[in-house]
Amino acid sequence: MATVEPGREPALVLIAGAGRLPELVAESLRRARRPFRVIALRGFTGPALRSRADATVDLLDLAATLKLLRRWGPAVVVPAGGVSRPSPAAILNAGAALRNREVLRAIASGGDDRLLRAALTLVEEEGHRVLGVHEAAPDLLCPEGPIGRRKPDAAAATSIRTGRGVLAALSPYDLGQAVTVAGERVLAVEGPEGTDRMLARARALGRRPFGLGRPLPAAVLVKAPKLGQDLRVDLPAVGPRTVRNAAKAGCVGLALEAGGTLVIDRIATAAEADRLGLFVIGYGSAP
Repeated sequence: MATVEPGREPALVLIAGAGRLPELVAESLRRARRPFRVIALRGFTGPALRSRADATVDLLDLAATLKLLRRWGPAVVVPAGGVSRPSPAAILNAGAALRNREVLRAIASGGDDRLLRAALTLVEEEGHRVLGVHEAAPDLLCPEGPIGRRKPDAAAATSIRTGRGVLAALSPYDLGQAVTVAGERVLAVEGPEGTDRMLARARALGRRPFGLGRPLPAAVLVKAPKLGQDLRVDLPAVGPRTVRNAAKAGCVGLALEAGGTLVIDRIATAAEADRLGLFVIGYGSAP
């Protein structure tokens, strides 16, 4: 087990998956002048960051990752970016040489969060600390207030209140992190398929035969982490693509929990919302 020597700050190690997020985290760490190393996940990490990585490992080669961390000394580990979920059997095989493989087997029937949390448990049991993106790069989180030029009107504010209530009520049941609502009517709730496909369902529900009838007013995408969710594993996130899909679904805006939702490429997200006439707003803890 790794131990921290007195007066020595643990190394920070970014484990980079797919997408823009690992690059954004790396940029945030550079702005904060915090030294860090990068472990790239083969087949996932983008070429720009992969070319600067200190090491490259296979997603399921947990032993190689732990060996690297032991060599570098006590570390603060930040996982960032998407990966394709492997089968439980593959995860069990990768952990076969580890002393706590029974833990992985016990949770193999659980959801993605549990499987990912198990991998983090292996890291922590080696004496390393795991931080979420929200802790390592808090400047990437949604702030309170509007992002972009538009703000919700009274009708949209009602939709936001409804959506927040729905997410709070469903949170104990380990459902998704987002809901599309219009006033007090729920159009779609996010499931394992993710936000984009949930918005596609909402779009289908909002289609009117032959283009007749009036569109549902004040439809809003509301997104927030589940109560008690381990944000190191699954931090809610939106970006320009989310804004485009929300517009296609007939939404007038997006409401995000401030400090609990990641905004990928905030400037580009705001610009896309302004272009499409949507609002994006971060709400605080007050109802």
